[in-house]
Amino acid sequence: MSITVQGKVERQGFGPGTWALVTTDQTYELKNAPPELQKTGIMAEVTGEIRRDMMTLAMIGPVLAVESFNLLS
Repeated sequence: MSITVQGKVERQGFGPGTWALVTTDQTYELKNAPPELQKTGIMAEVTGEIRRDMMTLAMIGPVLAVESFNLLS
């Protein structure tokens, strides 16, 4: 089941870090974020599936496997 969330893209985590989408309610770790989405500070609307079967070293929030996105102004 897919969800759509809006927020700010940030680089977070330890070591090499990971890409995150920070919303007003939650921080999501972005899985398979395309290069256009890998820019700190941009606002985006991301549609994807929460991967409850995955854990990561960053542990910043649920893993959101990106299916599509729109950049917001």
